[in-house]
Amino acid sequence: MTAIFLVWNPDRWNDWNYASVVEHVRETGQFHGMWNVGASAAVHAGADAWLLLRGKHGRGLLGHGVVTSAPALATQLTVAFDSLLPLGDQIAADVLRENVPEVRWDVVRSGQACKPSAEARIRGLWRLEGPPPPVESALPAPGTYPAWAVSTVAMNRYERDPEARRVCIAHYGTSCAACGFSFEIAYGEAGRDFIDVHHTVPVSLLDSSYRLDPITDLVPLCANCHAMAHVGVATPRSLQELRELLAGAGFIRGHTVRPGELEAQQEALRILGTGQAEPG
Repeated sequence: MTAIFLVWNPDRWNDWNYASVVEHVRETGQFHGMWNVGASAAVHAGADAWLLLRGKHGRGLLGHGVVTSAPALATQLTVAFDSLLPLGDQIAADVLRENVPEVRWDVVRSGQACKPSAEARIRGLWRLEGPPPPVESALPAPGTYPAWAVSTVAMNRYERDPEARRVCIAHYGTSCAACGFSFEIAYGEAGRDFIDVHHTVPVSLLDSSYRLDPITDLVPLCANCHAMAHVGVATPRSLQELRELLAGAGFIRGHTVRPGELEAQQEALRILGTGQAEPG
């Protein structure tokens, strides 16, 4: 799917508080905004969008997003910005020209398509120079892979809060509460203490009086189950719903089998033998 460029000149249009938008993305994972493009632009929902800065504040690559709505014959898109650099930290224009020379950076316009070869180079730059992913997330940083290649999970500020995570994990442990997966058992020391946490309270129930309870409102989930808690639903799936999905797909949840238990099972099979007749 073709990626596009979006060009922002704060000197001509500054209806959004960019610093607040950056903070919103940092806390919640996404910011949905409207963007005007040329009438001739052929843009489809799901396309990656690269935000370019132009004006007295500087020039360069500022952010990444995904087009979520692109009505036919319309010039206004809805974009979910998911990775933004603060003003002043953009990837400079001279760096872009040096690394992606096939793009005429000084004349790029909003809605212009980005060739796949150029986009691959842009992704490489973004991987090196863009915002890092949250340290607790097993998902790649937005923009480092095409939008269709990854499951996006919008992590809210409660899931990112280090103290809340610490309390949640201290209570539940580091195995996935839905499927039982343990990064430490699967990957050894490299996976020790690594797990996502999921905020179970629907956004519609949050107000200014809400106070997080890390034990009742957060649960540890592996990246797969965290993604499935959000995919295709407006309100995140509950822990019970995730377990029902797993059971319905043929997965029976249980505790992780440890090496000693596995050896005991193998010994039991040896004692019982493998040639027992079928009952009948």
